[in-house]
Amino acid sequence: MNKRGLILSAAALIALCVPPARAQSTTSSAPATTPVTTEKPETIAQRKDNQQDRIAQGIQSGQLTPGETKNLETKEAGLNKEEHTMRSDDDGHLTAADRAKLNNQQNKLSNNIYDDKHNAAQDHFGNSEVGQRQENQQDRIAQGVKSGQLTAGETAKLENQQQGINKEVNGMRQANGGKLTNADKKAVNQQQNQASKNIYNKKHNARTRQ
Repeated sequence: MNKRGLILSAAALIALCVPPARAQSTTSSAPATTPVTTEKPETIAQRKDNQQDRIAQGIQSGQLTPGETKNLETKEAGLNKEEHTMRSDDDGHLTAADRAKLNNQQNKLSNNIYDDKHNAAQDHFGNSEVGQRQENQQDRIAQGVKSGQLTAGETAKLENQQQGINKEVNGMRQANGGKLTNADKKAVNQQQNQASKNIYNKKHNARTRQ
């Protein structure tokens, strides 16, 4: 083979070994796609549990007063009763319209919980014996709400009782220059003893949050 033939053969071999630049550019990998994750909305039961947990936290922290808790739990008890009626009308089930209505009502209640927990009204019981007793009762109620031992209706009744005691304590203090007499302390302690029994009985009866 002559010299020219050798040169042409070498050029052909190089061309076969080196792929065209255009071919490389057209085979670049496609951009990666980000996987889409979707979360299921809360069920009616999960929504109720979440609301109760928020109320329990507000009671425990003092952000919710007994009066505010009573009002919130009265609304929750009303929603629970309405849900029960809806299920009774449809063989234990909830229709799509039922769920939408309950969800809208829970949205309103959620806003009420937020507003009550972030307003200026808060409980400050102090370090006195009476104040510590008040705080202890609230802690016990909060625990019952959190655990489900107390229904919304039961909590509303207990907090109504605590609200009444607190108003009486405030009235006693105003009548005596901000202090409680020994007779006042004795009267409040007796009322709290009865309230304590009520809390225990309602936490240990057959009714629980559904």
